Amino acid sequence: MIQRKKKLIFFQIILFTIGLSIIIYTYYFKKEKNSGIISLDNLEKVDNKLKENQGLGEDVFLNIKYSGLDLAGNRYILIAKEAVTNKINEELLDMKFVEVTFYFKDDTTLNVKSNAGLYNNKTLDMIFTGDVVAKYEGSKLTAQKADYSNSKSFLTISDNVIVTDDKGVIAADKLLFDIKKQNLKIVSINKKINANINLK
Repeated sequence: MIQRKKKLIFFQIILFTIGLSIIIYTYYFKKEKNSGIISLDNLEKVDNKLKENQGLGEDVFLNIKYSGLDLAGNRYILIAKEAVTNKINEELLDMKFVEVTFYFKDDTTLNVKSNAGLYNNKTLDMIFTGDVVAKYEGSKLTAQKADYSNSKSFLTISDNVIVTDDKGVIAADKLLFDIKKQNLKIVSINKKINANINLK
């Protein structure tokens, strides 16, 4: 009888130990597993964003890259960290953190960066907005907007335009860059600056 009670107590201790081990292991494993999972708040935000995009008929793309030739025969590469397309007008892409590099036939390059942009994948026209920075042949240009017309081979830069190079600093209202002729026209509404510069 005493022997039987000892065995029963022994089995109860073993079962209790196993049960406790399972509880501790399950709790620890669950905590460890959940540490890599998105929080409910963030999950709801992502879900809401996806629903918004579905409602608008939009698709979101990350780290996109386009390359091709413009109508003047110059090669270009366009990259963006994020792009959103609207299914109503699939030609247009709204982009964030944009960079385009034009490789001209005379082996010079024009690089343009901006916070946001709009790209028409049919006409190849591009609009850059927000902290626009352009670099060409040792000159650096900053502005708030740049508009590239593929059909006209023309780049219009406006809104707080400042050009810096080894010759000095120029502030203007607008810059007109003819890509075919590689000619730059600097325009100022207050007439302080109005110049044509041949970049060849």
